[in-house]
Amino acid sequence: MENPHISEQEQIRRQALKELENLGVDPYPAAEFPVDTTALEILQGYDQEKNNFQEVTLAGRIMSRRIMGAASFMVIQDHSGRIQVYVKRDDICPGDDKTLYNTVFKKLLDIGDIVGVKGFAFITKTGEISVHAKELVLLSKSLRVLPIVKEKEGQLYDAFTDPEQRYRMRYVDLIVNPDVRETFVKRTKLVNVMRDFFNNHGYLEVETPILQPIPGGANARPFVTHHNALDIPLYMRIANELYLKKLIVGGFPGVYEFSKDFRNEGMDRTHNPEFTVLEIYVAYKDYFWMMDFTEKLVEKVALELHGTTQVPLGNRVIDWKRPFRRVTMLGAIKEYAGVDVSGMDEETLRKTCRNLNVPVTPSMGKGKLIDAIFGEYCEKHLIQPTFVTDYPKATSPLTKKHREDPQLTERFELFVNGKELANAYSELNDPLDQLERFRDQLKLKEKGDDEAMFIDMDFIRALEFGMPPTSGMGIGVDRLCMLMTNSASIQDVLFFPQMRPE
Repeated sequence: MENPHISEQEQIRRQALKELENLGVDPYPAAEFPVDTTALEILQGYDQEKNNFQEVTLAGRIMSRRIMGAASFMVIQDHSGRIQVYVKRDDICPGDDKTLYNTVFKKLLDIGDIVGVKGFAFITKTGEISVHAKELVLLSKSLRVLPIVKEKEGQLYDAFTDPEQRYRMRYVDLIVNPDVRETFVKRTKLVNVMRDFFNNHGYLEVETPILQPIPGGANARPFVTHHNALDIPLYMRIANELYLKKLIVGGFPGVYEFSKDFRNEGMDRTHNPEFTVLEIYVAYKDYFWMMDFTEKLVEKVALELHGTTQVPLGNRVIDWKRPFRRVTMLGAIKEYAGVDVSGMDEETLRKTCRNLNVPVTPSMGKGKLIDAIFGEYCEKHLIQPTFVTDYPKATSPLTKKHREDPQLTERFELFVNGKELANAYSELNDPLDQLERFRDQLKLKEKGDDEAMFIDMDFIRALEFGMPPTSGMGIGVDRLCMLMTNSASIQDVLFFPQMRPE
């Protein structure tokens, strides 16, 4: 009985699969196919006068075919690109049995099938570098129909443009939209540039727990699960900060980690519940040093990926050339909102928010009220890389008090294109002050702030053994990748973003 959920075309492919098996053709052979070259290597390196590439073995997916009589053409695509293959009946079927060409190639192979080709490079009468097949083998039969790709005036137009379907079936997206591959190649290069930058400074890459008994290091709502053997709740990490600082206590001069973090919050163009953050902590430094270090890092990333500091983003150009602009948070509010909030108590801030039409909730304390004004009036103006410094104490519970104003902290965030990219501190290393800050967070949680931090007594104990003056910085790898690849959505830089169930 036919499966009602399988289309007519897919039923035809399944029938072709059975016919191949009846002919003794294994549609999924196990033996190695010894690929020794790529489409791009042939297209870039073939020289008719040198007569090179005369014995090539390559494999790829059939993307188009032109079936003729005793000779035909097909285009195959591998990871490097596409190349035309000339298939002549008498070459791939040297004996009397012409089944491989007349039945298998002409009737039972389809767009999307993966084939192996052995042959030689040549130039067709129309001037196209191609491969003349001497052997042809089926390596994998495709039972699904690829989205139809149309070509007009040298431009490719495909039917697979719906963003949700592209994110849900990234494997198809990569096949029919090969330019998507370049985004992810750049992402890997971006991470490698950052890793080399840190390694060259002598800092150690480490790994810290993903499942944590206390979700510390950030203001965020965690995912929670249960460990059966220990009979305790465990949280997927919202940050790795506290563990990395424990390693600084242990004597490492600098540590970093590319961390998968998880936050049980909203999803939009810049937020995915699972995301990648780079966090680095360096002993005997402060946030001024870290600003200089961060500038050097992201400027180097731009230069390595693009060869210039001027990187296109939508209809803008972001210039990553250092030094970046620096402005205090209160200074930015005064500049863009037209009010001076320094010295205001919580009630006055709440009234100011109402006057500025900034939405507030009863659970918001002084720090979050200031942050709400900043978010509403300032962030959208911070297009070129800008360091916003000196945040309120209430919103920075892990940050050292400002050396000149105890109501503020030595913290900066790097904003680009109106969004936060990096967050950094002069780290709080006073265990008594840290415990008091945690207790203040607990009061906010009791007030209804479900993003307020937990008290981590093991971290307090670590600080009591003594942590040297330290600066730490976290940078959103996904957001940096968006900025460096001209991607409008975080889903564009994640192979498999979180989606609603089908």
